[in-house]
Amino acid sequence: MDPYSRRVAFLKVMLPLAALAILATLFLLSRSQDVSTKIPFAETDLSTRMRDQQVTKPFFSGTTAKGEEIIVTADSARPGGADTPGRAVNLTARIKLTDGRQINLKSDTGTLNPLKDAATFIGNVRIDSTTGLVVLTDTLNAALSGIEADTPGTVTAKGPIGDLTAGKMQITSKNEDGNVHMLFKNGVKLIYVPKQSER
Repeated sequence: MDPYSRRVAFLKVMLPLAALAILATLFLLSRSQDVSTKIPFAETDLSTRMRDQQVTKPFFSGTTAKGEEIIVTADSARPGGADTPGRAVNLTARIKLTDGRQINLKSDTGTLNPLKDAATFIGNVRIDSTTGLVVLTDTLNAALSGIEADTPGTVTAKGPIGDLTAGKMQITSKNEDGNVHMLFKNGVKLIYVPKQSER
């Protein structure tokens, strides 16, 4: 028998034996593992999640008919019922307009009701845009399918032209030019701050 044939005959015996040894080792190692390892959650956290049916890091996104992108996220949320909207903690939204500008919304809590096309931002509501305008209010009602929002109460704002207070604010794209506008209403007061170059 030539050396090549001897080598082939040797490998025909050794390779299956090596495969058996590897399989046996795998089974032995798997039996030595502790299968009673617990999921890394505290019992109180698990019971709260089960009771409240809490969802962690929910995410909602969509595009309007005009092409604006709306992204809504939260730290956690609980689903609502037939008559009650879902509730969210640390609710945020980002609206990317077709012209490249962006509007960001943020609040402590909020509610979401996709069936009624509604979101409500509640508590320390902050609205800022890439134009430099920052608006603060207590509550903001917004649509999920389009760029429509309004505040039922007073707002304060800071921007490139100065400080502003108003009884109400509306964000809308329902106007002649179709662009998104922030409209301030009901007793608007503006403290004009000239730019440094104008002084």
